[in-house]
Amino acid sequence: METIREFIHAWMADIANNSLEPGGDLPAFDQPLIGFAAGNDALFSYLKSDIGQAFYWTPEEAFANAFPEISARPEELTVIAWILPQTEATRLAHRQMVEFPSMSWSKARHYGEQVNERLRIAVVDQFAQHGVQACAPVLLPKWSRHLSDRYGFASSWSERHAAHVCGLGTFGLSDGLITPAGKAIRVGSIIVRKAYPPTPRTYTRHNEWCLMANGKKCQGCIRRCPVGAITEAGHDKKKCKEYIRQVTAVYVEEKQLGFRVNSCGLCQTKVPCEHRNPVALQKKNL
Repeated sequence: METIREFIHAWMADIANNSLEPGGDLPAFDQPLIGFAAGNDALFSYLKSDIGQAFYWTPEEAFANAFPEISARPEELTVIAWILPQTEATRLAHRQMVEFPSMSWSKARHYGEQVNERLRIAVVDQFAQHGVQACAPVLLPKWSRHLSDRYGFASSWSERHAAHVCGLGTFGLSDGLITPAGKAIRVGSIIVRKAYPPTPRTYTRHNEWCLMANGKKCQGCIRRCPVGAITEAGHDKKKCKEYIRQVTAVYVEEKQLGFRVNSCGLCQTKVPCEHRNPVALQKKNL
């Protein structure tokens, strides 16, 4: 069996799988970053208690939803997460936008997420072909959205948080995940009943790669938000959601794709963390 890293990279390298739009010859994403975390990593239990004890899944709980007939111990499970970086062409187009998303960003948000969904299914199927049980939590029928007492809009399983546990990045002021490939990304994850060595986390704080969290005068994402949903106090999820649902999604329908897409992402480009970890860059330049 080829390594799962090799499988994911090969799958994404095929334009038939990774196309910005159906039948197109431009890729939706650059090559992925991949990370692993043990199913019994204590950070998963912490996230459950922090985000929503009543609704947020640990890997064991998500796996049990997919395979209720199997009793899998947490230490038997591995969470595999991946980062799908936006292409340079998409990022360049999006940098020019002020109020609305670029066409390529909206395509990456809609068709690109379809790529991500097919990748989740393909990885799960790859394991199944070798007799190994795996599931994609966000594709499970019982996955749902919730309201967190502490954080507002939440869900049963957050792929950004899974990627954080898998050593792939930390959070920025806008709640976006800042990775070695930056913040202009999509994220995917699966849980497999197979032990893999975990990816080392090179950070100790959840916001360690954010310039603002390091006392730097950045405010890049604050300036990029057309509705003021990002301030030094953090991310106003309600204001953000209202702007997307009432303004940008309508724009995508009327001016771009002919149907509504929850596309915005202005805070993910034209910022220091767009396509890199800016804290690591600063340390390198010291």
